[in-house]
Amino acid sequence: MANTKSAAKRARQTTIRSLRNRSVLTRLRKMQKGAGAKPEAKDVHAMISAIDKAAKRGIIHKNAAKRRKARLNKSLVAAPSNPAA
Repeated sequence: MANTKSAAKRARQTTIRSLRNRSVLTRLRKMQKGAGAKPEAKDVHAMISAIDKAAKRGIIHKNAAKRRKARLNKSLVAAPSNPAA
């Protein structure tokens, strides 16, 4: 238990922020799994946007965001384009 009023407030803030950060990370993971092995360009753009927002807010590290985006772009280039689309 917190000994001071400020420590109690920081504990409350930490709880709220960790819940928010967890939901963002879960959303990122679900988006990445939803794209699968052959992501489409619109899915990749949406994921890159979400990754950038998470990095901007400090939820994930900026280098981790760069690495994730690089891997997404690499998978987009490697995936064969769909001629029917």
